[in-house]
Amino acid sequence: MHTQEDSLTGARWLLVNPVDTAQLNSCISRQPGLTSQPSLVVYDNLGAGEGDIIGFVEGAEATAPFEQPTPIDAISLAIFDTLHYEAPTH
Repeated sequence: MHTQEDSLTGARWLLVNPVDTAQLNSCISRQPGLTSQPSLVVYDNLGAGEGDIIGFVEGAEATAPFEQPTPIDAISLAIFDTLHYEAPTH
């Protein structure tokens, strides 16, 4: 027996491997392997694919795009075509 949540129709679930700032530039030039960060499942209605770099939020902010309470913990917000990151210098 299962129940489908209507508000989640038409999107996909992505298995995402987050990177930290130390790994960010290397993942821009090549697809990184698994990182030490724990993987998570992200709701995606933007159409991200394997190897894409996405921005996502977790927690209560992930439910903000929905009109009704929706059972998700993380949602994709952006697919980055290009990205440049410079670490701050102290």
